[in-house]
Amino acid sequence: MTPDSGAAAGALQQHRAGPTTRAVSFLSSLRLAVVGAGGWRRAGLALLLGVVAVGALPPLFVWPLLIPALTGLYWLSEGAERPRTAFWSGWLFGLGYFSAGLYWVANAFFVKAEDYGWMAPFAVLGLSALLAVFIAGACWLTRLAGRQGFGGVIVFAALWTTFEWLRSWVLTGFPWNLVGSVWLFSEAMIQVTAAIGTYGLGLVTVMVAAMPAALANPAVSSRKATFAVIAGFTLLAAAFAGGAARLAITGPTAEVPGVRLRLVQPSIPQELKWQPDLADAHLAAHIRLGATATAAPPTHLFWGETAAPLYLADDPERLRILGEFTPPGGVTVLGTLRRTPPDQPFAVWNSLIAVDPTGTVVAMYDKSHLVPFGEYVPFRDILKIDKFTPGTVDFSAGAGLVLIDLPGLPPVTPLICYEVIFPGRVTPAGARPDWLLNLTNDGWYGISAGPHQHLGAARLRAVEEGLPLVRIANTGISAIIDSHGRLVASLGLMEEGFVDGPLPTALSRPTPYARFGNLIVLGLVALSLGFGWHVGRRP
Repeated sequence: MTPDSGAAAGALQQHRAGPTTRAVSFLSSLRLAVVGAGGWRRAGLALLLGVVAVGALPPLFVWPLLIPALTGLYWLSEGAERPRTAFWSGWLFGLGYFSAGLYWVANAFFVKAEDYGWMAPFAVLGLSALLAVFIAGACWLTRLAGRQGFGGVIVFAALWTTFEWLRSWVLTGFPWNLVGSVWLFSEAMIQVTAAIGTYGLGLVTVMVAAMPAALANPAVSSRKATFAVIAGFTLLAAAFAGGAARLAITGPTAEVPGVRLRLVQPSIPQELKWQPDLADAHLAAHIRLGATATAAPPTHLFWGETAAPLYLADDPERLRILGEFTPPGGVTVLGTLRRTPPDQPFAVWNSLIAVDPTGTVVAMYDKSHLVPFGEYVPFRDILKIDKFTPGTVDFSAGAGLVLIDLPGLPPVTPLICYEVIFPGRVTPAGARPDWLLNLTNDGWYGISAGPHQHLGAARLRAVEEGLPLVRIANTGISAIIDSHGRLVASLGLMEEGFVDGPLPTALSRPTPYARFGNLIVLGLVALSLGFGWHVGRRP
């Protein structure tokens, strides 16, 4: 046989090969290119894959981008020559992922650009570099595990989920942009978080998105790897079908009778919000929107975080005026600052108060989970810097999550700002509220992905806990969310106005996740690690 006839025969054989064989051949070549990349090529590829993965997050939701991103990251990890190479590949992926996903943090530094603008790039890159360590840890342990094929992918997914969970605790925690949030575009897909939480949904998501990597491993049967890929997408389809069935059985959102909420969103620019000479003008803007006449008047009014950037609880005259515009039998709930009496050592809290029609404060809550550098400076004695928000004194942390009673409303647990982003940590121990209330101010971040991502976290907490959630933001996005994560009413980003709506009812029984929390997630991680370790042994 001549060389030309041999080449022709080979080309004919490849043409006759099925699509699966051609796909495996393509992926094998791609894997060799990724694994063989070194130096700046490997570093650039890892960084790029992290940026690509961000396209799957809110508000873009291009979820198929996770497939090349996580498949490539797995190849960089399991094919690394040394574990430390896998670590740095994962760290660079994380640097790209968090820098692109948290770029909006820089906007806060431009509110007072003359003082803090120079810090913006360092803040974003510094935060991203720190968070990237969690992805790096997952990649390092994946390489140490040395599992092969779809078993190795399962181990990788379990380790990714473990480090996402650790990210919610270490150094006070920052579980922003959990990978399970890529499904927020689908009400049906997020229903599974009622059972396995957002971490559990992320475990399945990483497993499915990275599973094509198994097809390219020459040490693993392509038939078994193909089955694993199909099984993974079947699992996602089952989650969607189960969620759709849950929503169909539930039907329309049930409402608490006799309650009509008004969420006031004045959309005050952040650079004006804290100016002392404008405090009364800001209060007047809230009062005007809250007092706007409608066919169905509200029974309760809600303003956002630090809607009154002064010590309103110590101001009887302003409280009296506020009470005059509070609906009869209801309350106005708003964010404000609170301080110790003059005869005590000075301390200040980021607080929520409820004011009745007489101008009396009938309930309050002090934020307990503070933002490092935003509300206090850790290691202040060493760092010698001031916090980012106005004032030189650090905020004090409240006693913890509480259950409060408001006139005319079921018991509620209030959450201020990013307290809503922590899965399994939004209700007080031993007590179950009938709803969650989140006051926030995303005006620091302007028109960006940040407010959309924050809203998404709130929706996931509602599904996980089986509780409705009411969210009020100074510049948006304000929303009433039912216990299945559906938006009942909302007002868009940077829109000035108000939105009225009912208070949805809670589920009659706590969800599995509400009962057992992250014990479910850790159990799934342990099972996945055990199974992946067993089936991923080298031949």
